[in-house]
Amino acid sequence: MRNLDFSPLYRSAIGFDRMARLLDAMTTGEQNQPTYPPYNIELTGDDNYRISMAVAGFEQSELDIQVEQNRLTVSGRKPEENDQRNFLHRGIAARNFERRFQLADHVQVTGAELENGLLHIDLVREIPEVMKPRKVNISSSDNLLQQKRKASSASASAA
Repeated sequence: MRNLDFSPLYRSAIGFDRMARLLDAMTTGEQNQPTYPPYNIELTGDDNYRISMAVAGFEQSELDIQVEQNRLTVSGRKPEENDQRNFLHRGIAARNFERRFQLADHVQVTGAELENGLLHIDLVREIPEVMKPRKVNISSSDNLLQQKRKASSASASAA
């Protein structure tokens, strides 16, 4: 994989440094990210997502989900086994893990459930009202004159 140089972006764009750092972290962090446990990311609606992780062998009490500053961290910790089992073949990986996901702005974790060895984490993107597009009415000079006349006649009748 080639390295990307974001220095031209820093020179000509203001306020995009966070995005450049995020892209840089994603390209370098993905190489170090373990492949266990396997997971899916689904788009379940226009602004709804679901992460499904295969966590067979883990109990609910052994799993932890944390969200901090647009970063979702899912970890699983198995207690130390004291029994001396003699495996002929051990194909079920029950090792500790930690997997991190970078969340976009305004993406919130709404819930999680453990079902049939799959951990489902539901997310939703909730854009604040102030950031949504809004309609701006266009007024003409005729409308302004009518509004001024109504205001002046209302103030004269009130006096």
